Amino acid sequence: MSGEELTAVILAAGEGSRLKPLTKRRPKPMLPIGNKPLLEHVISAVVQAGITHIVLVVGYERDRIQTYFGDGDNWDISITYAVQEQQLGTAHAVQQVEEFINGPFLVLNGDRIIDSTLVEQVMDELKPVSSVPIEPEQNPDAIMGVTRSHQPNNYGVVALDGNTVTGIVEKPTGESPSEIINAGVYGFKPSIFETIKETEQSANGEYELPTTVNALLSSGIVRGVRYDGRWLDVSHPWDLLTVTGQLLDDDCGAVEGTVETGAQVSDIVYVDETAVVGKNTVVGRGTTIAENARIGPNATIERSVVFPDATIQAGAVVRDSIIGANAAVGDNVTIPRGKSTVVLDNFAYHNIQLGAVLGDNTNVGGGSVVQPGTILGDEVTVAPGSTVRGAVADGTEVRHG
Repeated sequence: MSGEELTAVILAAGEGSRLKPLTKRRPKPMLPIGNKPLLEHVISAVVQAGITHIVLVVGYERDRIQTYFGDGDNWDISITYAVQEQQLGTAHAVQQVEEFINGPFLVLNGDRIIDSTLVEQVMDELKPVSSVPIEPEQNPDAIMGVTRSHQPNNYGVVALDGNTVTGIVEKPTGESPSEIINAGVYGFKPSIFETIKETEQSANGEYELPTTVNALLSSGIVRGVRYDGRWLDVSHPWDLLTVTGQLLDDDCGAVEGTVETGAQVSDIVYVDETAVVGKNTVVGRGTTIAENARIGPNATIERSVVFPDATIQAGAVVRDSIIGANAAVGDNVTIPRGKSTVVLDNFAYHNIQLGAVLGDNTNVGGGSVVQPGTILGDEVTVAPGSTVRGAVADGTEVRHG
């Protein structure tokens, strides 16, 4: 099918609770990756595949998305919005677009970066609705992109018979039955809405697309499209660092801002045109410095993401860290790299390489040390000369210790 005949539905309603505090004020799809939001990378892949009409399913902090993308004119496409008032799962999200659909359509997760080739592969397999009888194998009820992962237990593991999907097991415990996972790109016909209405709730009370696809398998055919290109997932704060680094490695960086005398800035970084890097500062590969951010003299920034309007003062050392919007890192603060256990949503992740995450408007006083794996909420104040570790709630004042 040609891109002009298809609508792409992109799911962008989720909050991203495991990414707090970064998602306290912005939806997960608007987290910055390089020089653009995560969601814009997904939209770019869809546009490159030739699709000109997109429906964005929005919910949590939706104004951020709608203000940024508008009606799609900046991308020479048409964007329509469907609102998921309650985040009740991906199948429930797709159900919100039924009024906008009158033919075959694509569904993509708005938080996974892919190449346009996967979109094109699914498009090629998605046949238009036809009154002419053809064999079921030639006209499957749904298409699902699949890819390989070294951590399949974190995703939906897909069982295949040739290229036919025979089942999906969400986040299996124990040894995974395979490394083939759901890539999060689907091709559906309008009949999928009837299957969604019959989808059972998951244990956490949500209606999920993999459950819908499993239900579809009892009476229909789902074809798997194998994909081995770029597939980058942002589910945890440290994923933001990994994905940023991979994109910069693949696409190279751009130093557009002010770089003062003696500063050493890697080619594999992004420095916004409104950002300033001070004298004799070192900016290592895998780093992004966003709009209006200021890095003082003699600082060292390595493999870190610096959000808009953040400030890192003279002599600070910041490694493997995320510095939130309008956050301030004082003179000679040290945030070293290291591996630690990080607890998110009451689940412990072990052996994670992470310096620190600083929420929006957080201030770390001069001479402080922020230990590896620390997550400081929004509007935290750390007194000068303090040592801080672990998770610190929004609005907390940390004194010496």
